[in-house]
Amino acid sequence: MIPGRQRKVARSAHSVTRPPVRPRPATYAGLVRTRPTLSWTSADAPLPRTSSLDELTRVVARGRVAVLSGAGLSTESGIPDYRGESGSLRRHTPMTYDEFVTSAEGRQRYWARSHLGWRTIARADPNDGHRAVTALREGGYVEGVITQNVDGLHQAAGTADAVELHGSLDRVICLGCRRTGPRAELDRRLRAANPGFTGAATRINPDGDVELPADVVRGFRPVACEACEGVLKPDVVFFGENVPRPRVEQCYRLVDTADALLVLGSSLTVMSGLRFVRHAARAGKPVVIVNRGETRGDRYAEVRVDRPLGPALTELVSRLGAERGRTA
Repeated sequence: MIPGRQRKVARSAHSVTRPPVRPRPATYAGLVRTRPTLSWTSADAPLPRTSSLDELTRVVARGRVAVLSGAGLSTESGIPDYRGESGSLRRHTPMTYDEFVTSAEGRQRYWARSHLGWRTIARADPNDGHRAVTALREGGYVEGVITQNVDGLHQAAGTADAVELHGSLDRVICLGCRRTGPRAELDRRLRAANPGFTGAATRINPDGDVELPADVVRGFRPVACEACEGVLKPDVVFFGENVPRPRVEQCYRLVDTADALLVLGSSLTVMSGLRFVRHAARAGKPVVIVNRGETRGDRYAEVRVDRPLGPALTELVSRLGAERGRTA
């Protein structure tokens, strides 16, 4: 059965529109800890890649596989990746945590653009790659899923327990009181605060951002936390922001209990994902990467498959189903 998109139900709340509050440097500056890595270029010759799924099938057939997915898995759902051939970093610099917490203008620009972009991501449906990961999970081949994506498509495809390493665009958090809430409720408040907003989404980015003219951005009014009037932020890990330690430890435990690591659609440019590949390799566990093009983790992989994710994973599920039929 192919699971359909499961829409999340937003909680209702009474809204009180207040002017945006500029964060106090003493409150938030200490949270900026890492320098964002936006690009990576290999100094070595590219390692061999293959289009064959034979070795991938052999590794996954043994079971107890942990999956680490990236933006490349969602491109077939209409959400671009960061660093592929048409990746958004070729034309767009994503929001960084430092800019968000120190610049009122930066927050205004982000919320104006994300206000439109989030609706596009919220309407996106899982693709064959997401459904294949769910099938592998339900079939007992995959122990757990770690996703670097913030689009919620693994959950929509039926992998409800996927660990969202970088958070989710479906939630917002207050940087003052740390209260969280549904993005749909914030969307309602932003609509009420900006009744004349006429921006139109053009090109969507993986972080839910879109391109908007500066004059349109200047007319947009963000809203503050209803509880403390603090600054609201999407509950995602921006570039330059640390992943919460408990979440990192949860991912390490998942890799530790697995016998192999399968990377899907990630260039592994940022350390938040690459560290799990290095961890698995140091433990002597096979690492298999399925991605279009080179990755920063290629040296740690036993197998590097260069094929579109949806067709490759669909074929993998078919092969494993045939093998199961022969051995039943």
